Amino acid sequence: MTELATPPRPPRREFRNINAFTDLTTYRLPPAGIVSILHRVSGVLMFLLLPFIIWMFDTSLSSDYSFAKFKAAFNSGLGFVPGWFFKLVALALIWAYLHHFIAGLRHLWMDVSHAAVTKEFGHTSAVVTLALSILLTVVLGAKLFGLY
Repeated sequence: MTELATPPRPPRREFRNINAFTDLTTYRLPPAGIVSILHRVSGVLMFLLLPFIIWMFDTSLSSDYSFAKFKAAFNSGLGFVPGWFFKLVALALIWAYLHHFIAGLRHLWMDVSHAAVTKEFGHTSAVVTLALSILLTVVLGAKLFGLY
């Protein structure tokens, strides 16, 4: 009896899986999703480049001779690897660290403040995270490549 008295429900939205070959080119990911994916990518990048980080740290601090060798590797290269490649890897590490740090602060703030868990804050904080990480990477990359 109650089924006749209640109006029919509107049809539910249909959610489907994304096909990687056909849908990824047209799928619009929100900025918060982009920051989330890049947060994972930057963490993996820092983990995979950990041997390079250890080599840089060890070579730059061992002795005066090893520091001169370290500077020469970045200026003129080391073996068959050119110097600009070392600078490019260091720039990738700079971006990964800055992005991971800023996105981590964003997540910590959202954990601490319940008022920060809104769609608007997620959007604006994601845009700020992307802009800050790119801006600081450009500034430090300009210093790395000797522009100032």
